[in-house]
Amino acid sequence: MPSASPPLLRVAIIGGGPGGLGSAIALSALPNVEVTVYEQAKELREIGAGIQIGFNCWKVLVLLGAADRVNGHSTTEVIHLNGVTGDVLKTTGSQKPLEKYQPQRVRRTRLQAALKSTVPEGILKLNKRLSSLEDLDVGVKIKFNDGTETIADLVIGADGIRSVVREHLFPNHTIRFTGKALIPASSVSHIPGIHGINTWWHGHAGHFYGCPVDDPAEIAEEDRKFEIAARSVIDPSKAISKRFSWGVPATKERVESFFTDYYPSVRETLSKVPEGQWKEFSAFAGPRLEKLTGWDGKIVLIGDASHPLSGAFGSGAAFALQDGWVLAKAIEHTRLDGGLSAALEIFDSIRSPYYLRMQDTHMSAI
Repeated sequence: MPSASPPLLRVAIIGGGPGGLGSAIALSALPNVEVTVYEQAKELREIGAGIQIGFNCWKVLVLLGAADRVNGHSTTEVIHLNGVTGDVLKTTGSQKPLEKYQPQRVRRTRLQAALKSTVPEGILKLNKRLSSLEDLDVGVKIKFNDGTETIADLVIGADGIRSVVREHLFPNHTIRFTGKALIPASSVSHIPGIHGINTWWHGHAGHFYGCPVDDPAEIAEEDRKFEIAARSVIDPSKAISKRFSWGVPATKERVESFFTDYYPSVRETLSKVPEGQWKEFSAFAGPRLEKLTGWDGKIVLIGDASHPLSGAFGSGAAFALQDGWVLAKAIEHTRLDGGLSAALEIFDSIRSPYYLRMQDTHMSAI
């Protein structure tokens, strides 16, 4: 007798970032799974500057067939300095390559483009901002701001740290200022202490981070970029609004005001960022999610939406891609025996303890 075909599974992925695209690639490979990615932006582009690609992230990119299209600057060596005095605190790593896929800092646009090119045609829908979700007897009704609606058997919340899918469960967060920018590497190469490697300058209530994001063997010197991330804690009561937008413009004056007591090399580097280049982000923190699933196996959270922390140890992309891959494998494993609820239970039993350990590590470092 021919083997039974699995029933049609309609999957709606909210968010077109790395986690959403990675999930779409993995799930689209399964039989009789209908995947649609809904992204609120009018154009799919990664807002930000650079992103860390470590060994675990490379492993998933290889499985997804996207690894060969991602390339950046090796970050096997890291320097930590006192942000005020400029003294070296610690140096880690080695410049000697040990693996084919080395830890790298890459332009976010490179990762986004690599994943997008691997997503099957026709499943990405742009300009679709989620407005509401409704739990039905069978499936979930999804409504968008443009007045359209659809029904899915499974909703995957891959909409980031400020997840709308998760918002009604965890409305409280702590706001911090994080500014990011990409500038020509040549504009800072002459500044003492601004190294051509992964460098952190630590202050009392934040840090300054700098690192190249291009492979010198691939990008001409005049086209290479240098990433800057400048973070400082802000009292939530003094925040501009209760909820920042992601990647809003920030003035030079605002950014530099947080680093007036930092070492001269840091201040000079900040001054090299042209007016209008800074983008301001919010790093949120909130209570740990007890479960990553809800509505009787109809909703699952992945990536930043599933661990509301201010930062992800430089592994945010890896966590999101791993989530999508594990979820797809759990669904594949239970398609004919156990169904969607069983798949989400497997996913939650694997990823929730993982994020609990991450939460404990994060809190112990504060």
